[in-house]
Amino acid sequence: MAETINMPKLGFDMAEGLLVRWVKQVGETINKGDVLAEIETDKATVEVESPASGVVLSHIVDQGSIVPVNAPIAVVGAEGEKVDAPAAAPSKVEGQKSEEKPAAPPSGTVQSAPTPAPVAQTSAPAESGPVKASPLARKVAKDNGINLATVQGTGPGGRVTRKDVEAALAGGQTSKVESRPAAPVTNYQLPVSTEDKIIATTKLRQAIGRRLVESKQTIPHFYVTHEYKMEAVMEMRKQINAYLGDNEKVSVNDFIIKATALALRQFPNLNATIKGNEIIQFGHVNVSVAVTVPGGLMTVVVKDADVKSLRQISGEIKAMAGRAREGKVKPEDVDGSTFSTSNLGMYDVEEFIAIVNPPEAAILAIGSAKETPVVEGGQIKIGSRMKATISVDHRVSDGAEAAQFMQKLAEFLENPVRMLV
Repeated sequence: MAETINMPKLGFDMAEGLLVRWVKQVGETINKGDVLAEIETDKATVEVESPASGVVLSHIVDQGSIVPVNAPIAVVGAEGEKVDAPAAAPSKVEGQKSEEKPAAPPSGTVQSAPTPAPVAQTSAPAESGPVKASPLARKVAKDNGINLATVQGTGPGGRVTRKDVEAALAGGQTSKVESRPAAPVTNYQLPVSTEDKIIATTKLRQAIGRRLVESKQTIPHFYVTHEYKMEAVMEMRKQINAYLGDNEKVSVNDFIIKATALALRQFPNLNATIKGNEIIQFGHVNVSVAVTVPGGLMTVVVKDADVKSLRQISGEIKAMAGRAREGKVKPEDVDGSTFSTSNLGMYDVEEFIAIVNPPEAAILAIGSAKETPVVEGGQIKIGSRMKATISVDHRVSDGAEAAQFMQKLAEFLENPVRMLV
């Protein structure tokens, strides 16, 4: 029986996606799990896998179309099967602009032809209109000084894709920008520009802004900070990594993700969301990890982190973070989070607070684990300490429950053997 494949929803605020390329054409055989198409969201380029095996019977939308979430895009079924393909949702083609007709002049008037403006001569290649390029292609080109007008597009209708820009980069192509000669440098001082610089925000940055403004305006946040003894985690990590290869070594963050998931099992009210007058406690503990990508942040999700080993958690995060930075995430990499974490420890940050990621109820902000003087039993010694702060939606929980959660987290981090049994 034929199966309709829809535009997937990748993240809480995704409303539409750009169908960049059909990987499988009509009439081709496809197996369950094969890549059917590539779509582009505010965050990344994603490969859409087929949920069924058979033959591609129909492409409901064209390459280059912007398609609403959950709208049908293709039909897969048995060879020769007759199906009535669902109607395509209203969409627009990227780069397509509506043409405005000039208003008709009043009756009885004579319209004179406008005097053409003088055309400046330039060495830049002539263009018949704006360059058709994907958002990711534009960003990569801008970041690397590539003139899109000089890049040969291989996408639909000559559209420039991210791969085209990367190919231009590999060939050593850069944008030629004419600039004024710099003033002579005296006293070995570097020239400093005093001109304002205007930088257009990326779609990812715009999406982050919309989501977090909504969070701060609609969610009553409160915060609880706790300091953790990290000597035991550091020692156990050292012992575990002695048995693992260079690409398999576990990080401090892997321990934190595992400990957080185990603590959430005992505090389900923080692994939850609010909907109207109801609190929905999630059955799975899916912990998301913030990953730095060009132009902003993405969160990748460790599913069922409470029942996975440290080694599994570490491997999954490495793989998903790598795909995120390459702009090639899978739908399951970024969907389904029930609780978020953000770790700035690698940047020597002592502590910070994070904004709740709706529709979740809480997020954990993690600082650096560092050696510091501590007092124990009336004696000063060197210890390893780390601060973490939980931000919580006050409509779902309160300070006492959040504080108890942070204490439970300490039990796992300060006695990490409990995570292994």
